[in-house]
Amino acid sequence: MATPAVLQFRKSFLAPILSLIAVVLAAEIIDHSFNAYIQLIFLYICINIILALSLNLVNGFTGQFSIGHAGFMAVGAYTSAFLSTHPSLFGYEIRFLPASLDFFNYPIYALAGGLTAAAAGYVVGLPSLRLKGDYLAIVTLGFGEIIRVILLNTEAVGGARGLFGISSPADITIAGIEISAFAQSFFWAATAMVLTFIFLWRLINSSHGRGFLSVREDEIAAEAMGINTTNIKVLAFVLSSFFAGIAGSVFAHSTHYLNPSTFSFQKSVDVIIMVVLGGMGSLTGSIVAAIIVSVLPELILRPLQDYTHVDLRMVIYSLLLIIFMIMRPQGIFGTTEISFANLMKSFFHGRKDVIKNS
Repeated sequence: MATPAVLQFRKSFLAPILSLIAVVLAAEIIDHSFNAYIQLIFLYICINIILALSLNLVNGFTGQFSIGHAGFMAVGAYTSAFLSTHPSLFGYEIRFLPASLDFFNYPIYALAGGLTAAAAGYVVGLPSLRLKGDYLAIVTLGFGEIIRVILLNTEAVGGARGLFGISSPADITIAGIEISAFAQSFFWAATAMVLTFIFLWRLINSSHGRGFLSVREDEIAAEAMGINTTNIKVLAFVLSSFFAGIAGSVFAHSTHYLNPSTFSFQKSVDVIIMVVLGGMGSLTGSIVAAIIVSVLPELILRPLQDYTHVDLRMVIYSLLLIIFMIMRPQGIFGTTEISFANLMKSFFHGRKDVIKNS
């Protein structure tokens, strides 16, 4: 029988350790099995999962409606890119680690981008989250557009031309083993994705998470029970912005180029589609929906365009989304979560039913 210490280890550290091993193996398998185009799609999947998970905290679990998520992604992306392209600023060295350890600079850039985005989320969220519904949506939409216009007119970050020459990990050799640039990029992207999921999963299932859910279910009743609903909403907004900034940093160092048009209102809509499609209030639903939204236009509908010589991808993509939301408006999973234990329970419960009926 397992001791309490072993049980605590399994509960706290087993999943992260196994996830890290899976990330390393996946990076090597993808690096040696797919071309550069497919590899880039895998990076986009990680980025979209982080964005969907982070927005679900606000829109799904807290019951608010933000449509400016691309703005926070832009803040994180440009902050990370600026730090990586400016080793010194105002005569001060800002490169965190020497060139020989450049591999470890990227999580620091991502953290800086996330913290900057979180600060922006706090500045926007503190006054605006006293609003509700459509009014809050309009404020967040305005913030996203303000950020895009500021970046468009700021020459220090490239302005309308965009920001070029953003660095990414270079090929390295450790103990005679060559590790490609993609394997390193995917490792950091997938690690950020896994840590985002683990953090939000633990948060939602904690006492703070119950505070988010209480605001979503009945804000007046939550206030009557002594919950500071404004602080809860601001906390959700700041955390959501932080992870959006992390996703922006990963995006910047994956594409090596940033343009303000990338972070338009359409990008925020894409993230909202992932959240609604997967189920508002389901982290695993956001993961599945992000994979579908990333893969469907490129790997499934693009061959159709090559065959017909007519670009109908967005038309078919939109029709599929409309049909699905009519048939299942609560999303793929609704508010339920998928776990290995639940899958096994459903599998064996189904087998018992089959045996009973036979």
